[in-house]
Amino acid sequence: MADQWAYWRKALEMGGGRELRRDQIEQLAPSESDPQSGFYRRRQHKDGPYLPVAIWRGEDGALFCLDGDRPVEAGKINEVWVWSLKWPISEELYRSVAAGGAWPDEPPAPIGHNQQKTGDPCEDLRAEFMAEAELANEFLKKPVQSQEQADKIAVWAKKISGIANKADGAFKVEKQPVLDEARRIDDRWRWRQDAAALVKALKRATDAWLNELRRQEEERQRKAREEAERLRREAEEKARKAAEADRQTDLERAAAQKEAERLAREAEEREKEAQARDVSAGRTGAKVSLRTFYTARITDYDKLVMALRNESEVREAVEKIANRIARTQGATMPDGAERHEERRAA
Repeated sequence: MADQWAYWRKALEMGGGRELRRDQIEQLAPSESDPQSGFYRRRQHKDGPYLPVAIWRGEDGALFCLDGDRPVEAGKINEVWVWSLKWPISEELYRSVAAGGAWPDEPPAPIGHNQQKTGDPCEDLRAEFMAEAELANEFLKKPVQSQEQADKIAVWAKKISGIANKADGAFKVEKQPVLDEARRIDDRWRWRQDAAALVKALKRATDAWLNELRRQEEERQRKAREEAERLRREAEEKARKAAEADRQTDLERAAAQKEAERLAREAEEREKEAQARDVSAGRTGAKVSLRTFYTARITDYDKLVMALRNESEVREAVEKIANRIARTQGATMPDGAERHEERRAA
């Protein structure tokens, strides 16, 4: 009698205990209508748990199959074979799992993972995630040192990603009515932007006139300052002459001193007039006036970049641009940067 386990041994050796690749399956060329004796694994359903599968022939050539702990009818063995042929496993692993052991590359089931649901998607998914996270974080305290551990992490990442995707979906469902209502309110009040734009346009329309008033005010201040200075010099001169004149009578000296004081007071008045006055339009509660706004006008781009090179915003912007260039296939990296290659699990 031919060795009924030959195909399984060859497939197990080729796959090394892992799922066969497409090219390996093509090389083995198994027939979907000709189940081969051996030990395998298959999903119970999409993304469901793995079941151990055993297929063998009796002494009379009759075909037998165990799917998990369930015997399979002869007419349905092909169906089990089709879903399990790509993942041969060792007999030792089969017997371990069939006896209730865990798959070595599968994350452990969290304690209480079958606890009753509350009906609140947020709370139920959060509880599911927290249970997985507790085990995963404990597992990550040690470095990965085997293929089985790496496989377990990959499966774990997919499992937790599935929880996150479900959470994203439930989050969108719960939040969508709020977003829709927010958009409705935004649309209803969007005319406010037109009002703000019109206010800005109205104020800009007064810019030229207010700047002309400012020019006139600055001219008035200049003339007032000049007049105040002239009066001050004249008052000082009058006072000096009154003090130095020998031939003047007391009456003449007093008159000259009084005139000097008058000129000094008039100079003070002109100085007050030289103070800035508000340049505005409108009335109390509805005024528009000039304000000073500061913006930068670049006069030497290269010097400016050098001066700002240590600013965190500049560094972040430069790094962002450099990363974009590095990700562009065939793009030449600019001077001062190099394309760094790093392989990470994704």
